[in-house]
Amino acid sequence: MSIRRAWGTTRPGRGYSWAVVREREKWMSTDGSAELRTDRLLMRPWTAADLAPFSEMNADPRVMEFFPTPLDRISSDAMAARIMARMEQRGWGLWALEVTATGAFIGFTGLADVSFEAHFTPATELAWRLARHAWGHGYVSEAAIAARDYAFDTLDRDEVVAFTAVDNIRSRAVMERIGMSRDEDDDFDHPLLPIGHRLRRHVLYRAHRPTESREQSTND
Repeated sequence: MSIRRAWGTTRPGRGYSWAVVREREKWMSTDGSAELRTDRLLMRPWTAADLAPFSEMNADPRVMEFFPTPLDRISSDAMAARIMARMEQRGWGLWALEVTATGAFIGFTGLADVSFEAHFTPATELAWRLARHAWGHGYVSEAAIAARDYAFDTLDRDEVVAFTAVDNIRSRAVMERIGMSRDEDDDFDHPLLPIGHRLRRHVLYRAHRPTESREQSTND
């Protein structure tokens, strides 16, 4: 897929507990959908070749531990189709993650409108799902920072949120690692899960656009 440079390097992010945030470049695909590049990843629109590995990860009990149920191939393909349609409509969304060194599809990271009503909605969610073999390399943190900065710098969002089941320690660690914060008063029962469901209680994390960026947007 050919790409062309559409936006310069971003400023480094702030408030992370992990080393130095590297410079990133933002791109646009030739069909108008945004692509983001990090040091090791290409965040791009989806292709038909992504469907099989996506289905495999959605059937993995470890990957789906904190989702209500694993997905069969039909349900997985339907989810991918929804993601692709939204990205085509908007030019951004839940980007397919590709490791640039190998070309391997490893899951998704990106942005979505929260699909239910809660005390914090309407809101823009920072979300991810990664194949088991890609865990432990820092890919989610790297991609999530790029997506978060895209929300602030390009979409002009003042806030992004992320949420997960209380016991999902791995995802919560990512949220904290990229500078998101939690207020226990924000925790909530997921309205799409029934009372008594083991995953119903969720924690909410927030990240706010740096003050200087908000002031610059106001002055523009």
